[in-house]
Amino acid sequence: MPTNRADGRRVTSVKRTAPDPEWVQMYRQGTPTSTIAAAARVAETTVRYHLAVAAKQDPRLRAAHRAAARPATRVTAAGRRNLDDVLALYRAEGRLPTKRTPRERALAIWLARRREDAAAGIPSPDYAAALDEIPNWRNPPTKQADDAARWDRRLNEVAAWLAAGNDLPRHQKTDDQEERTLGVWLHTQRIDDRAGRLTAAREALLNDRVPGWRQGRPRGGSKSQPSSSAALLRQG
Repeated sequence: MPTNRADGRRVTSVKRTAPDPEWVQMYRQGTPTSTIAAAARVAETTVRYHLAVAAKQDPRLRAAHRAAARPATRVTAAGRRNLDDVLALYRAEGRLPTKRTPRERALAIWLARRREDAAAGIPSPDYAAALDEIPNWRNPPTKQADDAARWDRRLNEVAAWLAAGNDLPRHQKTDDQEERTLGVWLHTQRIDDRAGRLTAAREALLNDRVPGWRQGRPRGGSKSQPSSSAALLRQG
């Protein structure tokens, strides 16, 4: 039977099995909970309870509501900065933002919203086209998958560095940022190898694609320059 709310309006007390399918459908179509409550003449907290139950059954419900309640995402100045920072992080480190720093947390939240937009069918074409540089960006990454993708990316970059005619990249005594980045990664592989942390599969890939990776660059200069002992042997 009808009851009075604190503001004097009358609401109807009707036993409903949660979640109410009509309320869920209205919410999915973008209708605010306050509007649903007013139309059904029930307390808004009741509607929210039903929707919470529905969201547990369908985790995509909240994203569908947000997608229906707003137009396709616009590219804003702040969004462009976030996009540029996400791409810069991926290009530099081969990974997506995590929660390491406040800035990365903000980028991770922004990227999660872009995933929701894509899942709901309303991604900004500009955002989506740029983010497609990152494989599987629409899928929430796991740490293990993220680490594996970054390792594979670095291996390819070191192999490309050597294929261009360069010596093994150095992690010290170089002003070339690309060389330093690749050199630090390669130095880390040597550390992992000595500590027994390098897997057999990764060791095989390094042996195949980065010859001499364990020894590193010969002391005293590039491998293209013969050592003094080698020169003496040729002279003899």
